[in-house]
Formats: sequence, structure tokens, C-alpha cells
Amino acid sequence: MKHRLFTIFGPIALALLMVLAIFLSPIHFTDKNEKLWSKASSSMSANVIRGNAIKNGAIASGEYVPFFGSSELSRIDAFHPSVLAKKYQRGYTPFLLGAPGTQSLTQYMMIRSLGSELANKKVVFIISPQWFVKDGVNKQYFDAYFSEIQTYQWLLSLKKIEPADQYFASRLTTYEKVWRRKNLFSMLKRVANGELPTEQQKNWASISYRMLNREDELFSPLDIISKNQQIQKATAELPSTYSNDALTQLAIENGKQHTTNNPFDIDNQFFSKRLKKKVASLKASQIHFDYQYSPEYSDFQLVLNQLAKEKAEPLFIIPPVNKKWSEYTGLSLQMLQGFSKKINYQLRQQGFTHIADFTKDADVPYFMSDTIHLGWLGWLSADRYIKPFLTTTTAQKPDYQLSDSYFSPQWQEKNPATLSANQTK
Repeated sequence: MKHRLFTIFGPIALALLMVLAIFLSPIHFTDKNEKLWSKASSSMSANVIRGNAIKNGAIASGEYVPFFGSSELSRIDAFHPSVLAKKYQRGYTPFLLGAPGTQSLTQYMMIRSLGSELANKKVVFIISPQWFVKDGVNKQYFDAYFSEIQTYQWLLSLKKIEPADQYFASRLTTYEKVWRRKNLFSMLKRVANGELPTEQQKNWASISYRMLNREDELFSPLDIISKNQQIQKATAELPSTYSNDALTQLAIENGKQHTTNNPFDIDNQFFSKRLKKKVASLKASQIHFDYQYSPEYSDFQLVLNQLAKEKAEPLFIIPPVNKKWSEYTGLSLQMLQGFSKKINYQLRQQGFTHIADFTKDADVPYFMSDTIHLGWLGWLSADRYIKPFLTTTTAQKPDYQLSDSYFSPQWQEKNPATLSANQTK
């Protein structure tokens, strides 16, 4: 009877033990994979964003420049940074790290998980005004991109608790996806209170991290849809030699051709699919929107802290909002300038000086492709900052002066009108 049971269940038990051994093994299965890195660099895959194996290897190679952002990165046209870099052989390839709904918390987790791979390197970071709503990133977007592996990686690396750690831990515990994980939640509560995790908690976290790390290595490459073909196709639209005048004219022509079915200078397809049926109901719908007061300012401070720790050198790009659309929906232009003033203050007061702020270009035709995303002239204008930033050596290294005051509710609720204008330039 025992022999018969072993014959039936023995192979199953052995297979389970082998799987468990693979998942708990400290051995890494990832090797240099340039083909996979290339495919992933334009995919904006959730697996790549939440994981470590692919993006970390690509950035460590030195062949890619991280471009952090959100939905604007997914819209490939002839003036997209990936297209311009490929067409004119700039010597760098953007690795797009963001997707619709990724905001500062997700970006911070990615940046921290990269660790020393970002040390002394240049990065591009696009800040979207619409992130800075009253409650910060919403549950749906947080849940979609929350990374357990990156959270455990951070927890296991802690040697002492800093204000940034306390803020981050406290912020994470406000989301249901986190507090439903009881072991993780208890670790985060300790950190939020200024205490390191216990040895028992660290042992448990180490096992969880190993298993998630192995899952990341094995399965992240399976769900990557590259945009490389779109990028290659778009390069054919561009002149063979870079010319600012020729590209500007082409951008205007493209903008005119693609915005013929609406009075807002919005891309025809976007307007037809997303706005046409409900445009009447959206009139004056954003009168009460305000991006000047939000926990997102403190979430964004996490990003700044980590970039400064790694002595990375970021270029920040701040897009405007389509003026014709904001006037129709009632979105306050004065409020948007208040947002710009506040975010510029937070950056410049701490030594972040590479800023391309386009909030005053809201009324430039064809600058935006829709309501909030950079378009033909917008990407071309951004490229006039991106190209020299990434292709020349900065003579003076950044000198950061970080302040923990930006984690406070007082800063989140700070009225930009009270800030000195000469401190935001």
C-alpha cells in the first residue's frame, strides 16, 4: 500500500520540492540579454515596472537612459524621444519607465530598486500636473503598479530609519492592497513608527523576496509587447539630417493634419474615441480641480531624495495643459501657474536645476496632442532640452540640499502664493 501511494504521490511531491528549491535558490538565472532589453525598453510593461530583473540589467549596462513618466511616454509619433534618438543616432536609447497611472510612489519604488545602477547617471523625469490631485495616486492605479518585490527589497536594506522611510511606510499602509497583507503591514507599521523590522520579520521577508525575485526572473519576459516597430516606422517620417527649422515645420504640418475634427487642437482619433460623445457634459467640469494641494508633493520628495542619494542628475520636464481645452472645462490657468511655482520651488530650493517647464506654452498650437499629453511641437520643444542634456558632459556636479520639511502636511497644503518668486527661478 505504501509503495502504491509513493508511486502515485512521490513524483508530485518531488516536483513540488524541485519547484520550491528553484524559487528559494539564491542563484540568479538572468544573464545579459540585449535583445530582451531592447524589446522591454519601449514596452512600458507592468511586469518591467513592478520587477527588477529586466530594467536593472538594462540600466546597469549603460546602454539605456531611464525616462520616468506616465501615459505621455506611450504615445509614439515622429517626435517622441525614442524616435528622435534612434533616427539621429544620438548615442543613447531611452528606457521608458512609466505607463498610464504611474505616479511618484511607483517612480520612487522603481528608482530605489535600481539603487547604485543610477549612481552619477543622467535621467529624464516627466512631471504631470494632474498627478497632484487632493488624495494623490488613486487606489486603482496604485494597485496596478504596486511592487511587493521592490517593497521587500527596500525593507531588507534598512539599517536605520530615516524620515523618508517613515513617510513612505506610512503612505503605503493607507492602501488596501498593502494592509490586507498582514505580515507586510506589520513591518511597515514598525518602520512608520521609526523602528526597524524584527529579525523574525526580516527572515520572513527574505523568503518572500527570494520567491518574488525568482518569479520576476522567470516570468517577466513573457508579457512584453514592444513598441520598437512603431518607433522604427516613425523614423521614416523625419528628414535624414537633423534640422530644427525643418522639424518645426514638419511638426506644425503633422499637427494640422491630425486635428481637423474638433476646435481644441486635439488629435482626431483621441477626440473621436475619448471625447466626442461626452464633450457637451465636460463643459465647465473642471472648475474645482486644484493641483496646488496634494500628498503627491511629499510622494515626489521621495523621488528627489533617492535621486540625490545616488548623485543622479535628472532633467525634469513639466508639460502644460491644452489651453483651449482647459478654458472649455474651466480648469484654472492661475491654479496651473500656482502648481508650477510650487513644484519649481521644491526642485530649485534643493539643488535640482535642470528643469524644462512648459506650463506657459499651453496656448501654442500643436504643442499638445490631446488634453494633457505632449504632442508634435511639445516633444520637439522637450528635445531641445533632452538632446544637449544627454549628449554633453556637465561641468559642475549637482549640489543637493535636501529638506525633510517637504514630507510634511504643511508643505502639501502650502499656498504657492506665499512663496517668493525669486526662489522659484
